[in-house]
Amino acid sequence: MNQPGLKVKPVLATVAALAGVSAPTVSKVINGRDDVAEATRVRVQAALAELGYESPMQRRARSVGPVMVDLVIDGTNTQYSMELLTGILDCAAIEDVDVVVGNVTPAKLHRANHEEWAQRMVESGRKGLILVTSELTSHQLGSFQQRNIPVVVIDPLNPPRQGFTSVGATNWAGGKEATEHLIGLGHERIAFLGGPNAAECSVARLHGYLAALMSHGISSRPEYILAGEFSAGFGVVGTQQLLALDEPPTAIFAGSDGTALGVLEEARKHGLRVPDDLSLVGFDGTPLTEQTLPRLTSVAQPLQEMGRAALRAVLRLVKGEELDSAHMELATELVIRDSTAPPRKR
Repeated sequence: MNQPGLKVKPVLATVAALAGVSAPTVSKVINGRDDVAEATRVRVQAALAELGYESPMQRRARSVGPVMVDLVIDGTNTQYSMELLTGILDCAAIEDVDVVVGNVTPAKLHRANHEEWAQRMVESGRKGLILVTSELTSHQLGSFQQRNIPVVVIDPLNPPRQGFTSVGATNWAGGKEATEHLIGLGHERIAFLGGPNAAECSVARLHGYLAALMSHGISSRPEYILAGEFSAGFGVVGTQQLLALDEPPTAIFAGSDGTALGVLEEARKHGLRVPDDLSLVGFDGTPLTEQTLPRLTSVAQPLQEMGRAALRAVLRLVKGEELDSAHMELATELVIRDSTAPPRKR
């Protein structure tokens, strides 16, 4: 007879009875075997979570070694991603945390089986997940919440309404400051090359841009506002569209430093000099802003600190602590370099 208040470890037979399957099937799910029907796997995983079952692998991971955290980035070779990664790894070294880094495209992330992903994390003893510029639905988030795996997203594309922790920058203020700088130089024909329409950070930068125009009585022009990817390729395509207009802009606010690189490339192909013929402002403040010719004026995000903040948030959530806020915004700063100047008199 069990003593009152004594927690009894559930055995495979108990899990099997609750899920309505055999004990060998439960064992297959626990060990990550793929010869189990998806509906059956989901039932077993729900039973495991409900009964609080821990496999020997989980118990060893919990009792031995440092905390392990997954980090998933879309494009680890970008300056933006490398700055975030530097901050996360610096913090991990101080906190004695092991970070497992993965690189996945948004399409692949969307297709992923989040139930299996979350269960693999549990089985391998990984305690938290950091996603960078990713889209996560409430249903997908629930796969991790069921297993008490905290998730923090840096610059989320489409944040769920509840149970979600994010780290970002003051994108609206940064967008407004960039546009105010160009207006202050005398520009009125200012274009905006943003990121994906669904990206919350890009929408905030766009709204800051529009607010600055409005506050100075400058009408926004739909043909000057283009959405695409945060990439040099989109900077090229977007600049081609803008320069083909009957009245092209005299200044471009690019939604990322990568996009600004494409603008510079395409401007040169058209025989335009930056900033004499076209002023340009980027966003991110990555090291490449000092390496371009001319050096790029950019809204600097504290990317390394954002990475550190994300890891600290995950670790606090792993410990069961409550955060002061589920959504953290770190201040941006406009750094003026050589790519902006007053418009040429015509």
